[in-house]
Amino acid sequence: MNRERDEDSGNEKAQAFIRIVVMGCVDLYVLTRVFAGIAGPDLKIIAVLLTVHWLLAVAMYLWISRHPGSSPRRRGLAFALDIGGITYTMAYGGAPFLPLYVIVLRMIVGNGLRFGLTALKISTVAGLVSIAVTTSVNAYWRDNPFLVLTFVLTTILVPTYIYDLLKRLRGAYEREQEASLSKSRFLAQASHDLRQPIHAISLFTACLRSAKLGAGELQMVDNIERSLQSVSRLFKSLLDISTLDSGKVQPRLEPVEINEIIDEVLRQNSQAAQINGIELRSVPCNVVVGTDRALFTTMLQNIVNNAIKYAPGGAVLVACRRRRNGRLAVQVYDRGPGIPVEHQAKVFEEFYQVRRRGDSDIEGVGLGLPIVQRLGRLLGVEVELRSIPGRGTCVTFDNLPIIPEPVAAKAWHALDPPATLRGLRVLLVEDDEAVLIATASLLRRWGCQVRAELAIPGAVADLDLLITDFDLGHGVTGTDCIAAIRTLSGRDVPALVMTGHDQACVREDLGAPDIPILSKPVRPAELRSVIVSQRIRMRA
Repeated sequence: MNRERDEDSGNEKAQAFIRIVVMGCVDLYVLTRVFAGIAGPDLKIIAVLLTVHWLLAVAMYLWISRHPGSSPRRRGLAFALDIGGITYTMAYGGAPFLPLYVIVLRMIVGNGLRFGLTALKISTVAGLVSIAVTTSVNAYWRDNPFLVLTFVLTTILVPTYIYDLLKRLRGAYEREQEASLSKSRFLAQASHDLRQPIHAISLFTACLRSAKLGAGELQMVDNIERSLQSVSRLFKSLLDISTLDSGKVQPRLEPVEINEIIDEVLRQNSQAAQINGIELRSVPCNVVVGTDRALFTTMLQNIVNNAIKYAPGGAVLVACRRRRNGRLAVQVYDRGPGIPVEHQAKVFEEFYQVRRRGDSDIEGVGLGLPIVQRLGRLLGVEVELRSIPGRGTCVTFDNLPIIPEPVAAKAWHALDPPATLRGLRVLLVEDDEAVLIATASLLRRWGCQVRAELAIPGAVADLDLLITDFDLGHGVTGTDCIAAIRTLSGRDVPALVMTGHDQACVREDLGAPDIPILSKPVRPAELRSVIVSQRIRMRA
């Protein structure tokens, strides 16, 4: 909606500028004749009116510049000013000013194309009134009835044709929008439904890894995990695109320590980097920025994923640069093969992939960079890609506002590698039995004491952590579960939510920024990392 208002304001300002130029030229033409002494009394009056009209046009332009935004009242005033001035000029100017009718026709068509069918109807009626007034006042028009008839028919037929085209265009646009929304709804539902079994398989595989397997069996488990990670990233991309298409993504700006996001992204990608022989590195950056934590994490996650995928065997560096304007840039460097120049402008198009004949298959469908660019627009972050074939690629997230007052340090965010989960009392609530069994088995192998429930229990014993799905069936959500367990236990039990839905929507429903949210399928390393951080927080 904001973008549409900005476009309307831009159109209105452009029209105001055109009005100044056109009226200025006409006024200059008339004033030249007046000062040359070849103008009659009527033309002198017209010159005065044109000059006043031009000054009003300048005032209108300044009004729009200082108060941008869509204003129907201002548009109506501008149209009345234009149609009134042209009508007066045609009425008292006689034959020399007949060509001004073209401007009337242009105003009718232009209003219809820019502002819709209602504006087209009102403008057409105003054009017919202008012709009627001019004919009643001007003797030349009355003496040429066929000329007036031609103007009337043109004023009716051209807008009628435009009206028909606009109706067809609107119908086609609505059908296209409905098809796009249907596609997005299907992708979101399919992604959510398929995440559950893939999530369960991922957890069962992690349990299998900790069993006493031979080298061959462990290699097979590695292959299964690698395939599951590929499918997981695909579903995440599909869900992100469908959520963006729905228009429901609204940034929630807050102070964020940029180091937290960078460390979390690198931690979540450490296993994939190890498999691909990638060295993940970052340069510490103790800066607080104002952004949406979840959305910016998704942006950085997609770029780091791409770097790991397309630059195997090299190194990936995440670093920050302070700008002189009080902004921060986050940059991701890799030493991959780079992107050919002819492809660099196209990689931000949906489903576009840099492929050449004979290239080996690479996972993905070409949605990572388009998602990054669309999220960047929402956050006001400038996304820049620089790549040198044979040397590597750098993606820059620029224009992050630096907050001068740092937020209080949160020691519990720093992970303690030796930290153990042994003895951690966990209540696990999940309505999918397969996921419940898989998650509980994995937690027990990590040393946790787990109570697994398919629904919110009626009573609880002492517990250290609540892990809940967001959709628990029968209209019950993770938000309800957290509230119920905290009421039963009489304290704010630390909680963790796992979901197959958009994190921003879940975060809004929870209304608590301190509750971690993990998107299914959750990688075991990611789950363990968040649980460890929660335990450190409890000890702090």
